[in-house]
Amino acid sequence: MAKTFQPSSNSVVVIGLGRFGGAVAESLVRLGHDVLGIDEDAELVQRWADTLTHVVQADTTSADTLRRIGVQDFESAVVGIGNDLEASVLTVLGLSELGVKDIWVKALSERHGRILERTGAHHVVYPEMEMGERVAHLVTGRMIDFIEFDDGFAIAKTRAPREAVGLTLAQSALRTKYGITIVGVKRPRTDFTYAQPDTLIAAGDLLIVSGPTKLVEAFASLT
Repeated sequence: MAKTFQPSSNSVVVIGLGRFGGAVAESLVRLGHDVLGIDEDAELVQRWADTLTHVVQADTTSADTLRRIGVQDFESAVVGIGNDLEASVLTVLGLSELGVKDIWVKALSERHGRILERTGAHHVVYPEMEMGERVAHLVTGRMIDFIEFDDGFAIAKTRAPREAVGLTLAQSALRTKYGITIVGVKRPRTDFTYAQPDTLIAAGDLLIVSGPTKLVEAFASLT
């Protein structure tokens, strides 16, 4: 199997073109990256042939196969292999052995994630778990949007609490009281405004809030 194309620093290899991997690959292309997509399923390879820069049908559990494709020339790789834990782990091991510097991997569980980290993954993503938690926050109606990072830090969009209405951010002292940072304010039919001490909060304003996850959650509960 010959090398497919010469990657640049802008190139990413995506292994596993199912729902998760395919979505990542498509988004990368839309953002201007060259993407090499690899999957064992010929039907998936054919489906993505016209969208991605290049696609290859291959079993990626073999480091020799990855080397022949030229994966070692990529700085970044995303492994989106679905329910085959063994294939996921062996693929990450192969990428690590080939010296790929930035390996992102989809994990099915925390146990799977720990194995992937020990095998060589630099970033482990839990799409089902993260989406489940995000939906749980949104269902309560306290948050309009919510993103949590892997270090216990979160960003949320929530309604302004009643105690802040009619006051500037300096006067309401929300940061001092609740340990969160107001990043910005969005008022209906007006542009987004980055928060300043003299920013006045009105009824109906939406706040972009950041801080430790538990503190962001507690602040959102005020609404």
